[in-house]
Amino acid sequence: MKDKEKKAPIGGLGAIKTKVGIIGAGPAGLTLALMLQKQGIQSIIIENRSREYVENRVRAGLLEHNTVEVFEELGVADRLHKEGLVHHGCYIAYNGVIQRIDFQKHTQREVTIYGQQEVVKDLIQACIDRNIEILFEAEATEINDFMTGEPSISFTHLGENKVLNCDFVAGTDGFHGLGRKTLPKETYNEFKIEYPFSWLGILAHSKPNYDELIYAYHNEGFALASMRSEKVCRLYLQVPNDEKIENWTDEKIWAELENRLGIELDKGDIFEKSITPMRSFMIDNLQAGRLFLAGDAGHIVPPTGAKGLNLAVADVRNLAKGVTEFYKNGSDELLKSYSEKCVARVWRVQDFSNFMTYFCHKQAENGSFEQLLQKSKFDYLRISEAYQKTIAENYVGLPFDVF
Repeated sequence: MKDKEKKAPIGGLGAIKTKVGIIGAGPAGLTLALMLQKQGIQSIIIENRSREYVENRVRAGLLEHNTVEVFEELGVADRLHKEGLVHHGCYIAYNGVIQRIDFQKHTQREVTIYGQQEVVKDLIQACIDRNIEILFEAEATEINDFMTGEPSISFTHLGENKVLNCDFVAGTDGFHGLGRKTLPKETYNEFKIEYPFSWLGILAHSKPNYDELIYAYHNEGFALASMRSEKVCRLYLQVPNDEKIENWTDEKIWAELENRLGIELDKGDIFEKSITPMRSFMIDNLQAGRLFLAGDAGHIVPPTGAKGLNLAVADVRNLAKGVTEFYKNGSDELLKSYSEKCVARVWRVQDFSNFMTYFCHKQAENGSFEQLLQKSKFDYLRISEAYQKTIAENYVGLPFDVF
């Protein structure tokens, strides 16, 4: 690629030109831009929020083995390896009885705890260092002519209406973004589950006195002990969907966490509280013409399976391969099969996330048929290495070549 093609003339009047227009500077869009740049393919990212907002947006914190390998290949894993916490297993507890799932034994793989906001910071800095344009506080308003070979994105930036002409449009702009709103509704089916409970989540300046994540079923409801670093804990409690955050004092939260987890916690300063509804959502087609969706734009999974960010990375890996094949060999075969390949993995991840959600949460009265069946699953998990391996290989992430 010629030097003059590496950087589009942002800020002037008239249309801007690039090869791939990316809407959304989350993990999906940023990773896609870096993948394309590595292959000599230019892109421009349009993000409606500020850089500060995007870099401090707290989301997931668990990276699959696959995802870490992608970041290593892109040369953005230095800080991840310095600050991330490698876990070789996790714990699943049922009313105080604990079973460890040994990832290393069953899969020879591991996961890494590293906050999504830290991932985003690393990706943004890499894009800037490599002259990949990111337009922050730029609102995409319309995706035009995507059924032709010359799509464009209309957007506003710095008070001006602008147009980004491109060969392809990637909608990596989340559940509420323009990407899915633009995809013709007759081209896909929608699937969703609204779970009858939510998560009350906290971030606290406290030292985790547990070495790996704990998923705990309790007669009072589910609890999860996670972490973001050696000094910051991320913990959750199952609560009703109509629960109010003001009903939970710090003291009440810590007491209920210790009760459900069955361990003593370092009760540090809680600096964030939130309540998040649990839901599964997906569509079964992620493309129309030259418009492709990736990440939360096409699917949402409950956080019990820790899959959201990882699934987004799997999507854009497929998209980057298809776009690269198009420019290098003139073939659109990989692009034609993009949805099929991505959706197969989405269903697998939806199933695992749904399984973990129903397996770990209180859903029925104590002593009921449903609750005793749930306990039977846990009892079987304790004696069956095959069951443990199934959970382990899904949790660490199935290899990319499987789907």
